[in-house]
Amino acid sequence: MPSDAVRVRAPGRGEMGNAVEELALGVALGFSAGISPGPLLALVLSGTLRGGLGVGLRVAAVPLLTDLPVILLSVTVLAVLPERAIAAGGVVGGLFLAGLAVTTLREARTAEVPEAHDTEEARLRGRRTLWQGALANLLSPHPWMFWLTTGAPLLVAAWRNGPPGAGGFLFGFYGLLVGSKAALALVVSRARHRIGTRGYRMLLGGSGVLLLAASALLLVEFGTALAA
Repeated sequence: MPSDAVRVRAPGRGEMGNAVEELALGVALGFSAGISPGPLLALVLSGTLRGGLGVGLRVAAVPLLTDLPVILLSVTVLAVLPERAIAAGGVVGGLFLAGLAVTTLREARTAEVPEAHDTEEARLRGRRTLWQGALANLLSPHPWMFWLTTGAPLLVAAWRNGPPGAGGFLFGFYGLLVGSKAALALVVSRARHRIGTRGYRMLLGGSGVLLLAASALLLVEFGTALAA
């Protein structure tokens, strides 16, 4: 882990001061990660378009369900794995996202704006999108690499300066990571019935393009490393 991530606190600062500092750091990192284009953001948008705000909010909350094993395993397993194994995982994640992108783009050609969200079909669609989001987040190497190279060292440093600091960092990070995606889902949900069928198809197609772009980035970044 990078040694410069372990910061030395000023004497007499106190646990409360440390907690505020860690909270601010978590907020900054969480907001940046929350609004960055990526597979989970694309699934939040497409899930909201297909199934309404409830689906989008559930997908936005996926990191709360999937990141605990990411945090634990990133500091215990990935630290001893060769780089090629990490690269292979990135390629698998890229291929998975490519399949989602193709499905979304195909659906965008003929999709109609859904009117009711309490039907069995809507519930099944929502559950499917939720599982896709969870799988995409677990297969993407980016959360793993973030926690291995940045998140875990910062969390350990915060814990050494007191549990309130570690709690503040996690609260700020996940509050903004999930909150920013939830806010985007709310905006899309409010606008989805005002844009008409053509606009709906364009937005759904745009989310498919985002998935495709995320897939391409993963395949280029980790495929190159795997081939080296």
